Amino acid sequence: MLDVILSREEIAARGEEIYERAIRSKVESQFDGFFLVLDIETGEYELDRDDLVATKRMLAKRPDAVLYGLRIGHRAAYRLGG
Repeated sequence: MLDVILSREEIAARGEEIYERAIRSKVESQFDGFFLVLDIETGEYELDRDDLVATKRMLAKRPDAVLYGLRIGHRAAYRLGG
């Protein structure tokens, strides 16, 4: 468990760094469009087409986890508008 409170920016930076360094090459080709929810303290992650399902699975493992989420192969998780 983290002893300090991180800002959203710090959580995002850690999440992106872990994803780029250790996860991206393993998941990008076969899970394009899936949501990835990452515990930034342990490096564990869950994948699902539904971000809420992936989040619930991560929190079932570690209820106090600090999570970062992204949509594989997309610049943003969601799209606004038509």
